[in-house]
Order: sequence, then structure tokens, then C-alpha cells
Amino acid sequence: MSDLVPPPARSGKRLMERLEDALLPLINLVFLLLMFFIVAGQLSDTPLPDLPGTGSGAGNEQPHADLVVTAAGDWQVGGQTVGSGGLANVLPAPAKESPLKIAAEQDIAMANLEALLRVLEDSGYEEIILLTEPAS
Repeated sequence: MSDLVPPPARSGKRLMERLEDALLPLINLVFLLLMFFIVAGQLSDTPLPDLPGTGSGAGNEQPHADLVVTAAGDWQVGGQTVGSGGLANVLPAPAKESPLKIAAEQDIAMANLEALLRVLEDSGYEEIILLTEPAS
């Protein structure tokens, strides 16, 4: 009768040594993935502002925002409505160390918000924090 299972390859290594050799590429792959996510991930030292109702002073207090976008799509800086042409003149200058804070009302249309973000991008703003209220 013939053997149904071929004999193991005779490499002179024991079973545990062959198993360790087979696991080495897997360990290398996991190490490389870990290194990739460490390099690709970026931790920010800039803390996000407290939203209404989440901080110690929970109430009707609004966080400071450089720009407010109403549900009607109006852009307000300091309580005054501003158009796209004069927006860059009344906002603080773009800076990476102090991102622009935008407060958006809950019922704003996404098209209005997208138009605002395009105007801000064309004005040189790269870092923006969008402040919203959680749905209740």
C-alpha cells in the first residue's frame, strides 16, 4: 500500500523552527503596517473648543466663532452680514496656529456650507474648525 500523506520535507529543521520561519513574514507585515499608521496618523496639539452643553458651563452660552452661518445661508461676522467679496477683509488672517472657527446653524443647507468653504479656501484658509450643536 502507498502512503496517502507524503512525508514532510527533510530540511533538517524541527516543526517549531519551520513554524517560526513561516511566521516571520507575518510579523514583518504587521510591523510595517504599524509603522505606516504611526507615520500617517497625525496628532494635533490644538484642543477643540467646548461646544454648548458639553463643558462645565453648560447652558445657552455660545462658543466664540469668527464666522456664523445662518440657516438662511447668510454669513455673519460680529453680528454684521457679509458677502463673499468682503469676507476676507473682515476675518482674521489665515494662520495654521489659530484655525478659523465657523459656527453653523442646525438647518443649514449643505450647498450653502460648501459655497462658504470654497470661498474660504480661495482666500487662503487651510485650517477650519466647524462648530455645530448636537441634535436633541
